[in-house]
This record gives sequence, structure tokens and C-alpha cells, in this order.
Amino acid sequence: MAGTDGARPTIVPTLLYADAKAAIRQLTEAFGFRDLAVYEGEDGAVTHAELAQGNGMVMLGSKGRGGAFDTAMKGAGPAAAYIVVDDVDAHHRRAVEHGAEILMPPTDQDYGSRDYMARDLEGNIWSFGTYAPEIKG
Repeated sequence: MAGTDGARPTIVPTLLYADAKAAIRQLTEAFGFRDLAVYEGEDGAVTHAELAQGNGMVMLGSKGRGGAFDTAMKGAGPAAAYIVVDDVDAHHRRAVEHGAEILMPPTDQDYGSRDYMARDLEGNIWSFGTYAPEIKG
């Protein structure tokens, strides 16, 4: 898997879901994320979860739990994230096998990447591809 050197990511997208448990299931089963941590409140809602893909990660939780982040995200639209994967076609096949909504099949891009795009159960857009930008400087 691309970038599994153990470095801590310095940018971590954070999402809230009406059904965070379903989101975790889809992200792990269809998109191959690894479940690192899932914390639930007494009511069974996900208060915090961490999922990894390569050397990157996303954090997520349940909508409607209150607090500053939940309040700030109220009414926010879907988000989008780009995830680097080694084998786009195999990754795409897995997503299709698990019923993910595919918005763009694996496509070779002019800038040298091979990408595909999918929508999760709550409208967030996930792009998976081979392009791995590098921070120089």
C-alpha cells in the first residue's frame, strides 16, 4: 500500500455522518480503509472514529451530538477527499463489489494519474488514484 511508513499525517479530513456506523462499514468494506479506533457514546452513536488508508487518515463521528464542531458543521454540504492507492483498478473492483456509487470509472488523466471517483452513502465524494503529490522545500 502506498505510503505506510508510519509517519503521522499532518492534515486529517474530519466528517460527520447521520449514520456514522454505516459510513465506517462502507469506508472499510468498499474502500479498504483500516479501522484504527471507534468510540461510542452511551447512546451507541459514534463520538469519534479514526480510519486509515496508506499513511493518511480520516476522522469521523455522528451528527447531532452537540459541541463546537457539530455546531460549526450544521448545514455543511458534502466534502471531497483524494486518496492515493497503488492499484486503482483493483480498488475500484472492490468498491463496485460492495455496491459503492461510482461517479467516474478508472480513467487515465492528462497529468499522469489513473483515478476513479465514488460517492459515499451520505454524499461525500471520494477520489482514489495513483497521483501522489510531493511536498518539496
